[in-house]
Amino acid sequence: MSEAILGIDPGNTGALALMSPIGDLLDVADMPCVADGTKGRQTVNPALLAAIIRKWAPAVAFCEYVGARPTDAKVAAFAFGRCRGAIEGTLGALGIPVTMLTVPTGRRAVGLPVGSTKEMARGAAIRRWPGKAEYFARVRDDGRAESALIAVAGLLRAGGEK
Repeated sequence: MSEAILGIDPGNTGALALMSPIGDLLDVADMPCVADGTKGRQTVNPALLAAIIRKWAPAVAFCEYVGARPTDAKVAAFAFGRCRGAIEGTLGALGIPVTMLTVPTGRRAVGLPVGSTKEMARGAAIRRWPGKAEYFARVRDDGRAESALIAVAGLLRAGGEK
């Protein structure tokens, strides 16, 4: 699968999606988290993340660009930053190039309107891959939908089809 594309929706409720160079959705995985953070908080586990990515062996990755917002609590901002670092570090260690895409850029590329919700992204993913609808069946599967759509946006950015 050396030409496969990885889409990543960061965060503890995020996910990863693997896509073929022609836009076929090959697999999805929830972000691997373990409740071993401060006060038992969920954190992304880099070893588990690396195991998924190594198994999938993508050629390139596209990740939603995230950063702290002024309204974020300190603990939440640090946790989000830690997640981004785990993703970038894991991809770097595995030698997989990553491109960060802002939310508006990614959503615009896949035809979602400005201000669209995660639920709208889930609906778009189900419409795009009706044969894989079970990946997005639950409301909490919005991270899976977002990661798959990020992969599509990355594919389009790279000049691919679909």
